[in-house]
Amino acid sequence: MFINLLATVLFTCAVSDTTVTLDDVTVMGNDRRNYQMRSSQTGQLISNDYIETNFSGSLMQTLQGIAGVKAMSIGSGQSKPTIRGLGFNRMVVAEDGIKHEGQQWGDDHGLEIDQFSIDRLEILKGPAALLHGSDAIGGLINIYTNHIPKNKFEGNVKLFGNTNNEQIGFAAKIGGRNKRFFYRANLTLIDYADFGVPTDSIQYYSYFIRLKDQRLRNTAGFERDGGLMLGYAGYHFHTDLHITDSYSKSGFFANAHGLEVRLSDIDYDHSRRDIDLPYQSVNHFKVHSHSSWRNDRLSLELNLAYQNNLREEHSEPVSHGYMPKPKNTLERKFNKSTYTAKLGLRYSLNEKNDLSIGISSEYQDNKRGGWGFIIPDFNTLSLGVYAYDRYTLRDNLIFNYGIRYDFARTNIKEYHDWYKTPASGNDSIFMQRSATIHRVFNSLIWSAGVNYTTEQWLFKANIGKSFRIPIPKELGANGINYHIFRYERGNSQLDPEESYQLDAGINWTNKKVSIQVDPFVNYFPNYIYLNPTADYVEGLQLYHYTQSKVFRWGVEAQMVYSINKHWEAELKGEYLYARQESGEKKGYTLPFSTPFSADATIKYLFNYKGEGYISLNAHVVGRQNEIVPPEKPTAGYFLLNATAGKHFTVAKNTLRITLHVQNLLNKRYYDHTSYYRLIDVPEPGRSISFMLGYDF
Repeated sequence: MFINLLATVLFTCAVSDTTVTLDDVTVMGNDRRNYQMRSSQTGQLISNDYIETNFSGSLMQTLQGIAGVKAMSIGSGQSKPTIRGLGFNRMVVAEDGIKHEGQQWGDDHGLEIDQFSIDRLEILKGPAALLHGSDAIGGLINIYTNHIPKNKFEGNVKLFGNTNNEQIGFAAKIGGRNKRFFYRANLTLIDYADFGVPTDSIQYYSYFIRLKDQRLRNTAGFERDGGLMLGYAGYHFHTDLHITDSYSKSGFFANAHGLEVRLSDIDYDHSRRDIDLPYQSVNHFKVHSHSSWRNDRLSLELNLAYQNNLREEHSEPVSHGYMPKPKNTLERKFNKSTYTAKLGLRYSLNEKNDLSIGISSEYQDNKRGGWGFIIPDFNTLSLGVYAYDRYTLRDNLIFNYGIRYDFARTNIKEYHDWYKTPASGNDSIFMQRSATIHRVFNSLIWSAGVNYTTEQWLFKANIGKSFRIPIPKELGANGINYHIFRYERGNSQLDPEESYQLDAGINWTNKKVSIQVDPFVNYFPNYIYLNPTADYVEGLQLYHYTQSKVFRWGVEAQMVYSINKHWEAELKGEYLYARQESGEKKGYTLPFSTPFSADATIKYLFNYKGEGYISLNAHVVGRQNEIVPPEKPTAGYFLLNATAGKHFTVAKNTLRITLHVQNLLNKRYYDHTSYYRLIDVPEPGRSISFMLGYDF
C-alpha cells in the first residue's frame, strides 16, 4: 500500500535532481588526497556517477569492479558483498549511519536496498568494528541516501534494462526545499526474466539436464522499492525522518532444489518471466530518525531505527525422510525485527585534538515458520561504547587511536520437528533439532593508525583488534540448505571470533599518474566456518561449524594514467592468500577463496569535461587450485567488457545515456565464489545494460 501510494504521487509529478556529484574512484588530485587523510584505513568514495556508469544489475555486481570488492551471486538478481574475501556477518552494510539488518546469513538473496536511491557510498576495507561494532570485522559499505535538496523542486528519472535477463526498470527521485524544511521521495520498479548462460546443458550430480534456449529456468523475478524522507535543516540543528520499503520476489533455479530430478509437474519452460516453485519473497521495511546539533566545537548525533525483514521460501511440498508431505508450499519463513539506537558526541579539545565518543544498542528478534527447518527462533541484545581520538601533530601528520567495549546476549529457543521420527524400540518422538541456548559475550577491542603525506606521497597504516559474536545460525543450525546442496549443523560452544589486522596504504600522485598499493596482514585465532565432512544426513553431505586458526594476507594495487585530455588508462589487480593453521583442515585454505585477478582499462573522453566517453576493459582471473575438499579447482578466465556514455543538455537540464557490455565475447566461465558452480552452472553470458537518465 505504501509503495502504491508513493507510485501515484511520483507518476503524477514532474521530476528533477541536483544530486551533488563526488569524486569517482579514479579521480586524482587534492580532493581525493584530503579524503584519504581523514582515516588511516583504506577507503574509497564512490559517486553516483560511478554507480550509473558501471550499472550491472544488482548493487554488488555494479561495485565488484573495485579492487578487493566481490559479489557472491546466486541467480540473476541476487548477490552478496564481500571485501577481501570476507562477507555475510563479517562485514557491515550501513545506510545513513544505521546498520542494515536482514537475514545476512542467507547465501541465496541480496541486499534489500534500492541502489537507485543512493547519492554516494563509501567502502572501508579492513576492520571497522571500532566505530561500527561487531560484524564490521572485514570492512564496511557505508551508503548515503540523505542528500538535502537545494531547490524548491528537483529530481531525476531513469529508464534502464539488461539484455541477458530481459530486465526492464524505472526509477524516479523527487525532492524540494522551502527555507529550512525539505522532503525527498523515490520509487524503483524492476522486472526481469530467466537469465542466459553460454551452454545448452549442465550436470546436476549424475543427472544430465538440458536448458531450453540457454536459459536458467525459474530465475525470473521483480523488485519494488519506495522511500519518503521529511526533514528540517537549520544552522545548528538538523533532523529528518526516513521511511523505506523494499519488496522482491524471485525464483530459485529448479534444479538447485532437485525438483526436476523428482519429475515435477511444473512446466518451467512455459514462460521466461514465470516465477514458479521454488521461489522466495523478501520485504524489508525501515523507519529511521536522524537528528544532530552542532556548534563550533561540539556536535551531537542521535540515530533511532526500526527494521522489519520478512522473508519466505516456497517450495513444492514433498515428503523427505520421515517427514510426511506438507499441506502447503511455505517451506521457511523468517520474520526479523531490529531496534537500533546510536548516540555520538564529537568535541574539538583544541586545534589538534578531535575526540569522538559514542554508545550504541541493538535488539533483534527473529521468529521462524514453515515446514522446513534450518535455524531456530532467537533474540539478541547488544550494547557497545567507544572512544576515538584524532590527533593532528602537523597538517601532513595525523594519528588516530581508539578503544571499544561490547556486550552481547543471545537467546535461542528449542525446536522439535512437527512430525514424529522412529526412535529406539517401538517409540516415535518429535525429534529435537535445536536445544535452548543462552550465551553471553563481551570483548574489548582497539585500533591505532597514522597518516602522513609529503609532496607527491601519501602513507597510511592501521593496526587493530576486532571481534564478532557467533550468529544464531552458527550456534543452532540443524537442517538442509538446498540452495548450497548440503546439510548444516551448528555448534553451541563456539567462542567469539577475534581478528588482528595490519593495513597499509601507499599512494604516489602527480598531474598525470596516480599509483595506489594497499597490502594487509590478518590473523584469526579462532575463525568460524562450515567444515565439510565425509558424513551424509538425509541424503546430503554434512557440514558443521568449527573454529580454527587462520592466517591471511593480500594486496590490492591500482595505477591510473592520464595520457592526455582525451585518453586515460588504468591497471589494477588483487591477490589474497589464506591458510588454516589448526583444526581438521590444517594446511588448507578457506572455502570459496577468491583467486587473483587483474584489470586493464583504456578510456577515451570526447572532450576534457568528460561529457562523453567510451572504454574497453580486459578482466583476467587466475585458476584457483587452493581449495577445501570437497571443493574442486576452478579454471581461470579472460573477459572483455565495454562501457560508453554521453551527457546532453536539454532545456538547460541534463540527459545521460550509459551503455555497459559485460562478457563481450560470450565466454563460458565459472566464478569460484559462486555456489551455482557446484552444479555446473556457468556465469551469465553476454549482457548489455543500458540506462537513460534525465536530471532537472
